Amino acid sequence: MTMQPWFTEAKLGIFVHWGIYAVDGVPESWSFYGGDLTRDAYMKQLGGFTASRYRPEDWARLFARAGARYAVLTTKHHDGVALWDTERTDLSVATRTPAARDLVGPFTEAMRRHDLRVGLYYSHSDWSHPDCASVRPSSLYRPWVDNRFAMPAPGDEDPERWERYLDVVHRGHIRELLSRYRPDLLWFDGAWERDERQWRMKELREEILRRRPRTVLNGRMLGHGDYATPELGVPIAPPEGPWELCYTIGDAWGYQPRDTGHKSVRELVRVFTETIGHGGNLLLNTGPRADGTILVEHVERLEGLGGWIHRNKDAVYATERGLPYGHHYVPSMLTKDRRTLFLVCFDVPRGFVELRGLKNTVRRISVLGGGEELAHRVVGGFPSAGVPGVVRIDAPTVCDPYATVLALELDGEIELYRGHGAG
Repeated sequence: MTMQPWFTEAKLGIFVHWGIYAVDGVPESWSFYGGDLTRDAYMKQLGGFTASRYRPEDWARLFARAGARYAVLTTKHHDGVALWDTERTDLSVATRTPAARDLVGPFTEAMRRHDLRVGLYYSHSDWSHPDCASVRPSSLYRPWVDNRFAMPAPGDEDPERWERYLDVVHRGHIRELLSRYRPDLLWFDGAWERDERQWRMKELREEILRRRPRTVLNGRMLGHGDYATPELGVPIAPPEGPWELCYTIGDAWGYQPRDTGHKSVRELVRVFTETIGHGGNLLLNTGPRADGTILVEHVERLEGLGGWIHRNKDAVYATERGLPYGHHYVPSMLTKDRRTLFLVCFDVPRGFVELRGLKNTVRRISVLGGGEELAHRVVGGFPSAGVPGVVRIDAPTVCDPYATVLALELDGEIELYRGHGAG
């Protein structure tokens, strides 16, 4: 599978979980699926979803200031409520809420005006459509999916209704999104309820790429996506290929007024650099209110992260996966020509910064964002056995408030020693 170059170069995307669940500030879709609310109580939120202060141009400006290169909007979560005026189902904000209009089109237009790639989230599942809960998979590998909104009772299956769901709703919705909005990325979710063959995932991928050949597809297509999508924590062992960490600014995905655990800019910088240092993108989530406004705390975090990215942009966009663990104990990145190494220092260095196993000669070391040049020396090693010494870099006199980045210009493409040493 060939990945579009823009995706791996983007580094930061903004995830927007927006829907009727913001009216009462309840968990998106799951609140009625799990029985915290009745479905009727959940759907009463349709009457309060106004989007009265929705200004996608303001969103786009904010995301650009944050340093993002793409944004992903939840066009339909598992609750089945579409944010566009779909002809396939009767449950949309255009027809059933005071917003009374398409919200996806203005989003895509605003993002593109500010040079952000457009991603559209779409859940394979629809817990509101009667034809969705019509067949069971051969095995329930997640037992909790045996829920009346998702599954028929054993013996009550109706394969004809499932085929109708796939054609009219599932593929119908996706065709509308492709033809109306021409997304750069389709971000799927909700595939865990059925197996790959029941979803016709191979055929779905082929149809999408036939209609729009350059569309990037996330990994939630049961083996037919382009990249992996871990959630809420940097993986201990990052995926080998392209990947993206889905991560929340607070603790929730959608807007919940009780969610006050907003992560600090320092925390977000740490997660961001750990992610890109291991070759991934960060998809950082915010949940707007029902009127379309974004929490001031989220605005502050996004702008703070964007300020750090701007100061250290040379270490962000035109870089690739950095050093394996053991050489430097915080994130690192390499330029694509592999001749400049960036070391991230989360804490203020005391005395020196250490780098192990570097075979190259270091020509110059400077601090990004300030330009201070730093002296260094090589200590120890066993040259006759090919074991390099340790590079000790003088600590900078001025450090970034969130994370300081050191740029090491090498005498050629980076060469690393990965042995056990001589003795």
